[in-house]
Amino acid sequence: MATEGSLDGAFVLRWVRGSAGSLREQRDFLTQLDAAIGDADHGVNMDRGFAQAVAKLDGSSDVGPGALLELVGTTLVLSVGGAAGPLYGSALREMGRTLGDAPTFDGESLLTLLRAALDEVQRLGAATTGDKTMVDALVPAIDGLERGLRGGEPLRQALARASEGADGGAQATIPMQARKGRASYLGPRSVGHQDPGATSLALLIAALGAAAEAEP
Repeated sequence: MATEGSLDGAFVLRWVRGSAGSLREQRDFLTQLDAAIGDADHGVNMDRGFAQAVAKLDGSSDVGPGALLELVGTTLVLSVGGAAGPLYGSALREMGRTLGDAPTFDGESLLTLLRAALDEVQRLGAATTGDKTMVDALVPAIDGLERGLRGGEPLRQALARASEGADGGAQATIPMQARKGRASYLGPRSVGHQDPGATSLALLIAALGAAAEAEP
């Protein structure tokens, strides 16, 4: 079980592989969400991108966590279609750049990495909370992690708070009217539908918690 200071390349590998598994399981659901307000390809694209990322990571167990995150990010940029590829890929690359050559990191560092990911997503997409995007799940995830860490909780509990925040954020997109991306073209017709990007982000945050729970 991961503890403060023990997050390393193996943790990143577990996270990416767990994310790929969750995205594969939820591919059709994500595609259904995207069919209502997008191009009906989010599930397929995310599944394909993370599957390719896992393939790239095979044999990379001796690579540092920062380099792994950059490799995954670059793979997503090149293999995931639509806006998701640049957004997710650039976010993960920025996490890797922020971490640098550090061989391990702790919960506070993870919080810093997620904030760097948020900054990059907002720089590229200019989205804020309430726009019906992945930001609506990422912001409460970060807030949940921070509350847990500041309260002295073990990392696994703080990440459970992050996952709850992300899930709640994704659900909260249902009554929103989209103001960014393809869904914004629908105007009021985007109301009543859960955002697929926020939903896939919540899956990644849940996989982050699972990676911390898993034995090294």
